[in-house]
Amino acid sequence: MQLISAISLWIIPVLIGFILVYGTLKKVPTYETFVEGGKEGIKMAVSIIPFLVGMMVAISVFRASGALDYFMEFIRPGLEKIGIPADVIPLAIIRPISGNAALGMTSDLIAAHGPDSFIGRLASTLQGSTDTTFYVLTVYFGAVGIKKMGDALKVGLLADLAGFAAAIVVVTIMFG
Repeated sequence: MQLISAISLWIIPVLIGFILVYGTLKKVPTYETFVEGGKEGIKMAVSIIPFLVGMMVAISVFRASGALDYFMEFIRPGLEKIGIPADVIPLAIIRPISGNAALGMTSDLIAAHGPDSFIGRLASTLQGSTDTTFYVLTVYFGAVGIKKMGDALKVGLLADLAGFAAAIVVVTIMFG
């Protein structure tokens, strides 16, 4: 256990040091390259802001309008028949859109049901087995100017669905 702690503590500084030494040996101006990368990073962060604001507004409208609650009441009977707790469906819907909103929902579920409950474990597993697909596509594809993202969206949402299904199966088997 101490070995893993030591490795996790030192891996990043050693990796950075290795990159700097390697770059210097290859006659790359490492400091100037670092500064240039920092400038590009700041430009990228500023260019992402409009996409982030648009996405946050859309999420707020979806939740505040009651559309999420209406949808939940509509699908609740079907979910109960197949043993999926309806409380985790908003998390499954929001997770591909926003990691922060999903984390807030996960925290609420854990506070309401407990960390060792089936719902708490399922929510935690969902957080780790799905991704923020719309966030990635909107922010990163938008920032670099990619306009055609249909196939990436399909694959990303399919991966989220697979992660959701796998989370249900694994949590049911392990803690069912």
